[in-house]
Amino acid sequence: MDIGSLLLIFALAIGVALYIGRPILDRRSFSRHALALSQAEHEHSALLAERDRIIRLLQELDFDHSLGKIPEEDYPAQRSLLLQRGAEILSQLDADQLEKAIASRRAQHKQPASQPHPKSNGVSTPDDALEQQIASRRRQQPEKTGGFCPKCGKPVQKSDKFCPKCGAQV
Repeated sequence: MDIGSLLLIFALAIGVALYIGRPILDRRSFSRHALALSQAEHEHSALLAERDRIIRLLQELDFDHSLGKIPEEDYPAQRSLLLQRGAEILSQLDADQLEKAIASRRAQHKQPASQPHPKSNGVSTPDDALEQQIASRRRQQPEKTGGFCPKCGKPVQKSDKFCPKCGAQV
């Protein structure tokens, strides 16, 4: 055997060893990634698992009640306890989502505004399309309203000479 064939066999052996050893290396990186999970993510995952468990318990309780396995006097108490626990879990999940939304919103507002709106006098305009629509409607609102009808109290516009509801002169 010459040196070229030995190097080829050695290179193939290294390639096979790396291919076979890849799952072992991936486990190490997976364990590092698992350690990197934050406590908040772990709590959120636990709440989701608990929510799913409560839903399954409620379904089993309803099914057992329909089969007659659970006495009529015990069913409402057990169901109300499960519903109460489920509501607590859902409120905790909603609070977590609300905190994340607030944090992301604060992070957005900390970023400098790209261009102030010409009518905003240097104040940054809202980024959301919905908030822009609300702001435009609020700007249009004072121009259209002219007060209220003295007879029936319905709102009237500046251009109205008579109340559209009762016909009284404005």
